[in-house]
Amino acid sequence: MEPEKENNGDQTYEVCKEFYIPDYILIPDSEVQVLAKEPDFPVLVFINSKSGGQLGGDLIKTYRQLLNKLQVFDLGEEGPDKVLRRIYANLERLKHHGDHLASKIKEKLRLIVAGGDGTASWLLGVVSDLKLDPLPPIATVPLGTGNNLPFSFGWGKKNPGTDLQAVKGFLGQFKGAKEMKVDSWHIIMRMKIPEHSACDPLAPLELPHAMHAFKRVSDSDSLNVEGYHTFRGGFWNYFSMGMDAQVSYEFHSERKRNPEKFKNQLTNQQTYAKLGFSQFIANIGNHSRNIAQLAKVKIMKNGNWEELHVPRSIQSIVCLNLPSFSGGFNPWGVPSKLSFRNKDYTPPYVNDALLEVVGFRDACHGLVLLAPNGHGTRLAQARKIRFEFHKGAAENTYMRIDGEPWKQPLPADDDTVVVEISHLGQVNMLAYGRCKAKCVGDPLSPESSHNGESSHDGDDDADHGDEEWQGGSKKFGAAETFKIPDDVDIAHFS
Repeated sequence: MEPEKENNGDQTYEVCKEFYIPDYILIPDSEVQVLAKEPDFPVLVFINSKSGGQLGGDLIKTYRQLLNKLQVFDLGEEGPDKVLRRIYANLERLKHHGDHLASKIKEKLRLIVAGGDGTASWLLGVVSDLKLDPLPPIATVPLGTGNNLPFSFGWGKKNPGTDLQAVKGFLGQFKGAKEMKVDSWHIIMRMKIPEHSACDPLAPLELPHAMHAFKRVSDSDSLNVEGYHTFRGGFWNYFSMGMDAQVSYEFHSERKRNPEKFKNQLTNQQTYAKLGFSQFIANIGNHSRNIAQLAKVKIMKNGNWEELHVPRSIQSIVCLNLPSFSGGFNPWGVPSKLSFRNKDYTPPYVNDALLEVVGFRDACHGLVLLAPNGHGTRLAQARKIRFEFHKGAAENTYMRIDGEPWKQPLPADDDTVVVEISHLGQVNMLAYGRCKAKCVGDPLSPESSHNGESSHDGDDDADHGDEEWQGGSKKFGAAETFKIPDDVDIAHFS
């Protein structure tokens, strides 16, 4: 990768031409530029400037030195939905007028997102909702605390260097990355507005930014009355509920209260570990927090809901899509051949339209992940999962999707809180090297020739909701409803 020199006033920048996108592609109605050579890897870069302490801001400066500064976007200033709508509309207009370069850039375009797992999921939701064609592959730069998404795809979990040499090294790896199809998971939560609870009133910002309110419109729906809310969203790594989500919630709350103490990734991880130990001590003997006490868990089998047996000792449940959780651990592990045969398990692939469902008794049980071949309690593999919460079991529980936790009120007098997860399409990720994530059909994946269920099969379940949800089962809501309120700091998006 030989950068070329470009002078901009008093400064000379090294511009990597193989990634470079000219101004007229990025800004509608700009003067058309002629490039000596079309870029082989045109890229748009999205960076959460508040992630990683000051690392996000430093990364923006470096990328703007190496690329056209207009193709590097600070997510604190403009959301990805506005950027992508504008650029794709311009590409289509230029292509319609016979612009060869615009056609090639649209065909080859890739995306980079730098931030925590929540930031990456935000971009993935937007790309899915906009139904971009062709679907651009996405590489993730680890700038958060857990960094499970980038770790799954070979980009590491440590915060990166921000100097020119480090960014050039990443771009070199980016060139050699392979595309990998990854399942997208749609989540719908239906609940009655709580009159009195530990979370009263339920502020919209108590929910993660990946969850969005939308109106129920089915006249036949018994919950389609005043006083009920429905939320939708999506995830690509995991949904979890219970003690692990509570630890995450306490960590995020403490970071909101004292942001100056959370500028270093190692310090963040140590604080997280201390909170986990504190919750373990606090919850000893507290059986009201057991998953079986809080909810019925059901999975879809052959078109019918079947109740899943969850041992009464389980205090956390994780629905896992990628082989990385809580900073790189794989709670599903590698089942033995006997487990595959007796429990009808298939290898855990990221594009098989199946979630791995795992339980943990407590934080101490989670320590088994430190051991070779350690894993949680394997409960099931499923394409559709439903949680029906019992009335009066507890005032609240804790939930988390892709690193973003919230405190969820539970029903006091009726069974109205329902969470339902179903498969909904796929995204294109960029993976580097021999990464942890494995695909059906990938020759480097173990037993890649097994006859796992395809993503199209998974979509059938999601389609059943068309009559009940007005478009709710067809999108995640990220590109239409997400707006950053003026008083919200995106540093809180992990």
